[in-house]
Amino acid sequence: MSVVALPAQPDPAIGATTPAVTGPAVERFLDSITASTTRVSYAETLARLTSVTGPAHPIATLTPEHYAVVMDRWKSAAAATWNRHLSALCSFTTWAQRQDLLTTNPARRLERRKPTRRGDRAIPRTRLETLFTDPSYALRERLLWRLLYDTAARAEEILTLDIEDLDLEYRRARVVSKGGAIEYVHWTTLTARLLPRLLTGRTTGPVFLADRHAPASGPRAPATAVHPQAGREMIRCPCFGRRRRIPRPDARGADPAHALVRRCRPRPRCRITFPATPTG
Repeated sequence: MSVVALPAQPDPAIGATTPAVTGPAVERFLDSITASTTRVSYAETLARLTSVTGPAHPIATLTPEHYAVVMDRWKSAAAATWNRHLSALCSFTTWAQRQDLLTTNPARRLERRKPTRRGDRAIPRTRLETLFTDPSYALRERLLWRLLYDTAARAEEILTLDIEDLDLEYRRARVVSKGGAIEYVHWTTLTARLLPRLLTGRTTGPVFLADRHAPASGPRAPATAVHPQAGREMIRCPCFGRRRRIPRPDARGADPAHALVRRCRPRPRCRITFPATPTG
């Protein structure tokens, strides 16, 4: 009777394609990451792991102590930095477990840190009330601040308000929002008390008048073409909320203030009128 020998068990090291040591495993893990920014971020953390354990250290023997030594480098860093490096270790651990290189989780003793919550950036109400009622500030500025606070509107929407846009009875104003939509903003009783004081004696025109005139020259001067023979008059443009010095049309009918008129097109109700040209 012949005896047939049983087949020998194959050596797991022969033909194995999965690296069993830290260095090659880390390289293979990084190659599997498609996002370049993530790969660079993880490479810093795993380079620290390789230097702590050595590139020939068996992955199966990684312990929580190894990971703790790795994370000691960032123990005094911000919570976001700590969490970023811990995420790199956890991702590598998950990948190694899927490759059957790890049966435990060396990161189980490490915890994510709670980011420091920033304090409330809102200005305290008592400080706002002090600002709104401080007589050292002009009435115009205090009313502007209150309107911005009450309506939560953009500064441009409030600064371009005309008196005709206001509905004092219902404490609201008609504004042109971003995109050209017509909307209404509302304000409180304290703002309603300040508005009549600012509008005393005025029934038309901009709500917020400027105390300064546009400079006649320099980088901040209005970009308007001036005819050599054209006179210059002060007119009020509701779109700007201030008086601007622009040239008068000349005798031939040319309007050298076309640049200013072009800037006023977003406000269809803006009407720029010139004084009559003197004759004789």
